[in-house]
Amino acid sequence: MAHRTNKTKVRASRQRSAGSSRWLQRQVNDPYVQRAKKDGYRSRAAYKLLEIDAKHHLMKRGYRVLDLGSAPGGWAQVAASKGCRVVGVDLLKIEPIPDVTLIQADIEQEATVGRMLEALGGSADLVLSDLAPSATGQRAVDRLRSEAMGEIVLDLAPSILRPGGDLLLKMLRGADAALGDMARSIFRSIRLVRPDATRRESSEIYLLARDLKATDPGDG
Repeated sequence: MAHRTNKTKVRASRQRSAGSSRWLQRQVNDPYVQRAKKDGYRSRAAYKLLEIDAKHHLMKRGYRVLDLGSAPGGWAQVAASKGCRVVGVDLLKIEPIPDVTLIQADIEQEATVGRMLEALGGSADLVLSDLAPSATGQRAVDRLRSEAMGEIVLDLAPSILRPGGDLLLKMLRGADAALGDMARSIFRSIRLVRPDATRRESSEIYLLARDLKATDPGDG
């Protein structure tokens, strides 16, 4: 016999738009949101990373982990709990997280790269990117924005990731073709992963790129 879950109904309010009410309704009844509150994680996204790590073993104690688009900090919390040295970067201010260094900066600024590497104490063993551009609701536009954001991260990868290191990159379906080709040129293996914690209606997917190729000194 299937177990029925009682859903909480969010009351309508003149101060909220219909879209905001739907979002709140979803949040209140989302089991991962409820679980995150119970477990002390700042976002439900923590369970996506936990699931991916359980299957693909990305994090090891002592690893230098760079978390791009870190706010509100759920992924940084997970990486720190694994014994990694974690640096989180975001345009938004993030409330302090135990055992995590936080940088409020734009990753597209050249000076930010130096700040990240200095805080890590060297090149990253693993780069996590949960970066996402502002959604417009127009699928084609959002896909192109996701693709552009992914290109920025992949362009940065050789500068911030050690040879042999890995990258986990969030994107939207449709962006995987171009970003997959780009990733294949600098990583030895890639695959697409979609954790169960991803909302059913979401077009979100993750590119897992492993074993960054060493840069040929003759390149460039």
